[in-house]
Amino acid sequence: MTAINSAQPDTRDPLLALAVGEVLGVLALVIRTEGPSYRSVGASMVFADDGNRIGSLSSGCIESDLALHAEQTRADSTPRRILYGRGSPYVDIQLPCGGGLEILLLPQPQPSELSLIAKVVTDRQPIDLSIAMDSGRISQDQLSQTGIAGDNFTLHLTPPLRFVVFGKGPEATTFTRLVQSLGYHGALISPDAETLGIPPVQGWDMHEIRSSICPEYVSLDDRTAVLFFFHDHEWEAPILSELLDQQTFYVGCQGSLQASETRRAELSQLGVAAENIEKIRGPIGLIPSVRDSSVLAVSVLAEILALP
Repeated sequence: MTAINSAQPDTRDPLLALAVGEVLGVLALVIRTEGPSYRSVGASMVFADDGNRIGSLSSGCIESDLALHAEQTRADSTPRRILYGRGSPYVDIQLPCGGGLEILLLPQPQPSELSLIAKVVTDRQPIDLSIAMDSGRISQDQLSQTGIAGDNFTLHLTPPLRFVVFGKGPEATTFTRLVQSLGYHGALISPDAETLGIPPVQGWDMHEIRSSICPEYVSLDDRTAVLFFFHDHEWEAPILSELLDQQTFYVGCQGSLQASETRRAELSQLGVAAENIEKIRGPIGLIPSVRDSSVLAVSVLAEILALP
């Protein structure tokens, strides 16, 4: 039996960590819920072959028992459907929410199947998957809705949110450290060597700039949030003028209302279209007039994650 390691919580996306080869193991997916549920349909978890667990499917109610079923799945390479809560044969395992939760356990997917899932990372495009619940076979489909469809479970995947942070000083580094700690990938771009001196994290690029330009090698798409944490706001307008015509999930700038109005005027003078200027959020964050970098980081991230 695989030993369960007691390590710090792993913040990686379980399905994507499996898909890109960071771990090997049994994949667990929530395929059905009834009533209140801690996680939604499509949520994933990996019981890695090295004993680690990535992700969670409850508030701790089922993971230990589910690990035993995962061991059986690993041993005989056979998918399993496990029901907890309402209608479950495991009456000694109660869900505090009072609902029902059905889990599909899949043995280690084949490389060709993992490459399909990895497309959502490498191509940064949504993908629809169909999983045969009896055989565990994973194939690409055109369903775009997550749930049970006959003998299959369909899964709609969107590219993970990523962050591009421009800036200098504690606000830029604190926000970057926060999103890094939560497993997000991205880039930190700064004219300041000290800002770029935070410890390296896998999935993050550090770029030094010497002028107010948006580097060509910075990748932006509609699942990328772009943040500006500058006190010397003259850096902002020239960079913004180069990226505002691209599809981004969020563009936000630190600063006061006055700084925001000045920024808008500068962009207008640079010939940026009014509809593009309207994309910029500022002041940023859910909490007004924040002066502490840690509170600002949480406030801004909450604002971003609250968007549809």
